[in-house]
Amino acid sequence: MKGNTVPAPARNRRMTRLSRALGIALTPKAEKYFERRPYPPGEHGRARRRNDSDYSVRLKEKQRLRAQYGIREAQMLKNYKEASRLPGLTGETMVELLESRLDALVLRAGFARTMAQARQFVVHRHITVDGQRVDRPSFRVKEGQTIQVHERSASMDPFQVAAAGGHKDVLPATPGYLNVNLEGLQATLLRTPKREEVPITCDVQLVVEFYSR
Repeated sequence: MKGNTVPAPARNRRMTRLSRALGIALTPKAEKYFERRPYPPGEHGRARRRNDSDYSVRLKEKQRLRAQYGIREAQMLKNYKEASRLPGLTGETMVELLESRLDALVLRAGFARTMAQARQFVVHRHITVDGQRVDRPSFRVKEGQTIQVHERSASMDPFQVAAAGGHKDVLPATPGYLNVNLEGLQATLLRTPKREEVPITCDVQLVVEFYSR
């Protein structure tokens, strides 16, 4: 597939280094790395080392959330500001907004193996929303809308692998807010994603505290 300027081995090494720094597996290859060389106690989840400051703990949690969606800091800050203006808990709303992104839903539906691949599929116009091509990964999918691999792209090898369930070994189970027809490379957003359903590792309250400091 054209347009991928970063060689795969270099990209994999970079993502593995980032995964190690954040203590979470961002790609299937990073997951295998953790299996071979797990971090010592205190490096996983929300556990903090004795010398970590409150700021560094919150910063790391923000970086975790941003890395899992593969977005820039400006996008992350924009998402936080929008969530803070909406009713409900800001942290949970942030995740709901991020999870409604087109690239995130392409990944959750099983059409891609990683968030980076999902974004690439969208940018290269392989994905439609309600029958219309969309090339913005940040496109906000609404309840009831259907995402699908374009019929001209469905025969390509990456999508044939996806349709055959080739990513089930590395992806979480399909969340309840999506109705997926994997063979047909089609998925419908049934309702707004809820934080407890979203397969990410993050203490969102710490992210809110980072931005509201």
